[in-house]
Amino acid sequence: MISNNHSGLIQFLQEELSISSSSIQVALRHCEQDPGPLPMVLWQYGLITLEQLEKVYDWMETA
Repeated sequence: MISNNHSGLIQFLQEELSISSSSIQVALRHCEQDPGPLPMVLWQYGLITLEQLEKVYDWMETA
């Protein structure tokens, strides 16, 4: 279910932001039904805060 392009991001979400794997799985299921960027889906469903979303995009720029 986790694609290679998401593996680094998921590792960052879990290790740096302490996002639960269940929250990530919920977001991944929503991405399958309605494709969109994983960080935005997490934020839209209230699984991460706006501050965490900014950290994710900062990380993505440097990764």
